[in-house]
This record gives sequence, C-alpha cells and structure tokens, in this order.
Amino acid sequence: MAKIFFILFFLQPFLLHAQSDFIILKKKDRTIKTFYAGQNIEFVTTGGAYRNAFINQIKNDSIFLQEFLIRRIPSTLGFIINDTTGSFRYSYNYKEIKSFGRENKHFNVGGSGAALLGGGTLLALGSGVVYLADREKFSPALLAASVGLAGLGYTMSKAGNKAITIGKNNYQLQYMNMSVK
Repeated sequence: MAKIFFILFFLQPFLLHAQSDFIILKKKDRTIKTFYAGQNIEFVTTGGAYRNAFINQIKNDSIFLQEFLIRRIPSTLGFIINDTTGSFRYSYNYKEIKSFGRENKHFNVGGSGAALLGGGTLLALGSGVVYLADREKFSPALLAASVGLAGLGYTMSKAGNKAITIGKNNYQLQYMNMSVK
C-alpha cells in the first residue's frame, strides 16, 4: 500500500496538468483539424500578420506562440547550413485568426487555371468556326488539345492555393476550455 501511495504522490503533478485547452477548426459540424500545445500552426491574423509558429500554450482564449527566425548561412567548406538566429513570442486571441494557410505570392495556381480555361475555350470555339467555314483546314487534334487545356484549366482554378477563411464556407473556430474549476 505504501508503494502505491508513493507512486501516486509523485505522479500527481503530471496528472493534474495532463489536460490542456485546445482549439477546433470545424466546417459545419465536422472537425477538420484540432490544434494543441506542442504543434505548429500557420495562419493570418485579422490585422494581416502571417504567423508560422510553434504553439507553446493555449489558455484563456489565447494562443501563445513562439516563432523561430532561421537563416541560411554559408559555411567555410562551401555548403549552406540552416541556423536559428533568434525567436519571437506572440500571443493572440483565437478570434483574431482570419485564415489558416497562406496564399502563394509567387505562383497563382487559380489565376493560371483561369487563363488556361479561357484560352482552351477560345481555341475550341475557333476550331468550331474553322470546321463550319473550311472543313479541309479543320484539325481534330487541335480541338481535342484545346478541350483538354480547358479541362486542365478548370481543374487548376478549382484546386488553387486557397487559404481556409474563418466564417467563409461555414468554417468556424471553437475554443475548448479543459481547465478544472
């Protein structure tokens, strides 16, 4: 009996702090992702700040983050190493999160898909006009390629790099308070 009491006495601090608050990203009533302390999170705030950081703690409707500043430094041997040159700490209320992820600023997949869709459609219409006007110059391969480009463009425009925006398309955040009262 003394051994069990001894073990429970030393495990008590760990058992009391085992539960932690967390945040749930939901679409309608379905859970998309759950965010706990110890995970990375990538989001844009309502003020426009982009954060890709480590969650230190979630407490009292706030997320406490630590973002690391990593630099690529050339070594004396000629190769490049990644070095952590510093870190920044932030805290945000979970209601300040505007969207998860970040739209790619370098290549717009949705815009490129729209351009392919428009170009493929115009080529298909032009090929139809050539078929009606002069059937000798009509090329079925050009028509098939233009329809294929239009289909690829449609797929790319739908799959584009879109961030998950809170409040749009029924996305919502829910804070779960697990602290003992």
